[in-house]
Amino acid sequence: MKVYDDKHIKNVVLVGAHHSGKTTLAETMLFEAGLINRRGTIENLNTVSDYHEIEHERGNSVFATPMHTEWRQYKINIMDTPGLDDFIGEIISSIRVADTIVTVINGQYGVEVGTEIIWNYIDKYQKPTLFVINQIDHLGLKYEESYNSLKNLVGNNLVKIQYPLKVDGAQCIIDVLKMKMYKFGPDGGKPEKLPIPDDQKEMAAQLHNELVEKAAENDEELLELYFDKGSLNEDEMRQGIKAGMLNQEVFPVFCTSGLNDMGSGRLMGFIDNVAPSAADLKPEQSVEGNAIEPIKEAPTSLFVFKTIHQPNLGQITFFKVKSGEVHQNDKLVNSRNGETEILNQLFIMDGKKREPVTKLTVGDIGATLKLKYTETNDTLHVAGNPITIKPIQFPEPRTRKSISAANKKEEEKLSEALKKIHSQDPTVVVSYSKELKQLILGCQGELHLATIDWALKNIYGIEAIFERPKIAYRETIQRSANANYRHKKQSGGAGQFAQVHLKIEPWYEGMPEPEGFNIRGKEEVDLPWGGKLVFYNCIVGGVIDLRYLPSVMKGILEVMESGPLTKSYIRDVRVMVYDGKMHSVDSNDISFKIAGAHAFKEAFLNANPSLLEPVQELTVKVPEEMVGSVMTDLQSRRAIIQGIETKDQYQILKSTVPAAELYGYSTNLRSMTQGRATFSAVFSSFQNVPTNVQKELVKQSE
Repeated sequence: MKVYDDKHIKNVVLVGAHHSGKTTLAETMLFEAGLINRRGTIENLNTVSDYHEIEHERGNSVFATPMHTEWRQYKINIMDTPGLDDFIGEIISSIRVADTIVTVINGQYGVEVGTEIIWNYIDKYQKPTLFVINQIDHLGLKYEESYNSLKNLVGNNLVKIQYPLKVDGAQCIIDVLKMKMYKFGPDGGKPEKLPIPDDQKEMAAQLHNELVEKAAENDEELLELYFDKGSLNEDEMRQGIKAGMLNQEVFPVFCTSGLNDMGSGRLMGFIDNVAPSAADLKPEQSVEGNAIEPIKEAPTSLFVFKTIHQPNLGQITFFKVKSGEVHQNDKLVNSRNGETEILNQLFIMDGKKREPVTKLTVGDIGATLKLKYTETNDTLHVAGNPITIKPIQFPEPRTRKSISAANKKEEEKLSEALKKIHSQDPTVVVSYSKELKQLILGCQGELHLATIDWALKNIYGIEAIFERPKIAYRETIQRSANANYRHKKQSGGAGQFAQVHLKIEPWYEGMPEPEGFNIRGKEEVDLPWGGKLVFYNCIVGGVIDLRYLPSVMKGILEVMESGPLTKSYIRDVRVMVYDGKMHSVDSNDISFKIAGAHAFKEAFLNANPSLLEPVQELTVKVPEEMVGSVMTDLQSRRAIIQGIETKDQYQILKSTVPAAELYGYSTNLRSMTQGRATFSAVFSSFQNVPTNVQKELVKQSE
């Protein structure tokens, strides 16, 4: 296969809301360029990008799929992505390695929720972006409304390069960069190039001038040229538009009908002529703080942005060449673990089809098979030139479930399958809670969960049970209490004897030392589950030998691992051991451990014990007109509103909400706001459970 230099490789990702037409447009682009000789359709289950069985079942994209084509001596790598934010991990990883983002808008609906969510990530990564208003030949087209909704989203840096027009029943596109009209036949394909009609000349000239001004603003030389000549030629405009796209100050708008092959050729012409390549982007900074020069003369480095597991092939690793060149059989070092990988095979991927290559140069996207030590987000580099490329930051899970195998004999098999699913999609997070004795699965929503369940059943042959996860409560005390316990056991020969007197109090940071005790020693234990145990030796007169005090504390810590109320962890208590008795023969470590545990438990139950619940800091971004219903719902979840901020047409609600009340919130919020609101939740603190809730929880644990 032909090897392209870095300036002739363009990496674009197609993003957009669900049903905006990304997969169909990608198929048409491949057809226009001659990579395929017949266009597939989603209905016929034969598109290049949607080839997975689950995508056929669901009728929409679930995975980001790399493809490539060639257009006028340029190689264009195309990533087709899902439109549902449950699969946001696929979208983010594709944006991360793209040089230009192509955001597809359904011309019937304009900017949708999915568009807004994706735009936030485009804005975060500051990637050059162009917009495509698709389905321009649909009877329900609302072009101006769609364009205006884009302008509300992006601002005044949005510029029309094309707009649609019907002439004598034929679909046309006016192009104000080339100042031509493209007229399409009923079946689309190659258009007829015509002069702009008289009744459109004024509009086209106005848009052309706006485009010239935008192009000139982004290049000082062009600006001077514009002031001198009053205009720019087409090549000069391309130069200025590219500079504007690189600065995120120009967002061009194109028109297409992906379904009927209208405008896709012109779009690809713009991508290869104007859209930035990897060589045009600013050098990326490595984790070590060094610039990664995107040139083929630099030492080789690859960034792994995607991993998939296929039953017949094993692991397929997708990467972008960030610097240098990679050859078949190269040995590269993984910067995360220091392991050396041999790239025995190199491929260009078009959906499920693999095309072997012997070399890939900087800026290109490729794949390899069966790497042993490499995962998504890893960097591979040549030995002696260590480099770590900044990893993709994936969002935290929004939905959590406990997961177990229906057949208990398959628990280990389930664990291995979940590891593979996580490596393929890092937004799937799996952890075992020793405290709750549950395997917890975190994902992005109910649809995401359904695809995980499908994969477990159909790929790994495992029936899984998903349930509401338990909540990690804590127990503590609200007042002081005294207790003593005598442990005595005789069974012939040496017996067991220990007596412990102690006092417990609630502990808080910075509290004064206890009064009325002769403090002989103090130990602070930072508990693994949070909070502290502060243990004081206040023994006078040697009534308990010092060597037994660690056993007393050990007994206390064992009780703290399973509290008397709900068997939850205990935290934030201080204990003063001030009296007791021992026996010269029968006392030993186990006796004092038992006595300490019983005395502590008795004191704890007399110290007005209370339950603490984990509270989340919840941030909800919601359209202004929906704030009322969202706030009402939050208040029903025992939320405390901390503040409200305004951002564009959105309100940002910040609140604290008990974790127990957030189960199912993702689904409810989506339903309540037609999917237009987003949220994030992070752990904030432990707070007291209301009395009525505590009574119910204690009753349930009995």
